[in-house]
Amino acid sequence: MTTRIGVVTFPGTLDDQDSLRAVRIAGAEPVSLWHRDKDLHQVDAVILAGGFSYGDYLRAGAISRFSPVMATIIEQAKAGLPVLGICNGFQILTEAHLLPGAMLRNNNLHFICRDQKLRVENADTAWTSAYTAGQEISVPLKNVDGRYTADERTLDELEAEGRVAFRYADVNLNGSLRDIAGITNAAGNVVGLMPHPEHAVDPLVGTGRTDGLGIFTSIIKKLVTA
Repeated sequence: MTTRIGVVTFPGTLDDQDSLRAVRIAGAEPVSLWHRDKDLHQVDAVILAGGFSYGDYLRAGAISRFSPVMATIIEQAKAGLPVLGICNGFQILTEAHLLPGAMLRNNNLHFICRDQKLRVENADTAWTSAYTAGQEISVPLKNVDGRYTADERTLDELEAEGRVAFRYADVNLNGSLRDIAGITNAAGNVVGLMPHPEHAVDPLVGTGRTDGLGIFTSIIKKLVTA
């Protein structure tokens, strides 16, 4: 049976088509999901794509979090549905309290767009098992509200439980606390990261690297062997 991975589009989403393409390249069936549709159409996993969304003028992800599709995603994620949030999707996951913490404006108050080196800290999640702990990868980073923040107790908890999934490896231009670029929930089925792995899946497009492909092959392997 073909693995079906849904990609949610909110008004203003920029990278949904890139995420759908990444799913297809990885070997799964991509399924487009509209934010006002509560039905997930029997997908096996969900990606909240990056690239802004309506209501970001209030706070990134704050309005999208209340879209009808999110009610279903929140319920099913708590029951074990694999969910990945990329960039704006990560922001939405924090607003929905599926992941702790929040995203603030970058330290320099400017939009950042560059290739970013990451270190994989946790290779045991549904979305990172194709990597090894300590492995360094390079994927594009493009955001203006990418500064991850949380209180010290939450940060200590994330560190102690191994829930930091990715960390900025060379430079941390966002100013994210403890160089955090991505985190996971306790169960490992929900992951959020600020950089864009969907832009590093094809050697002929974008960076010319395929370092991000492991995100998408990880979940396919997880679902096939579950």
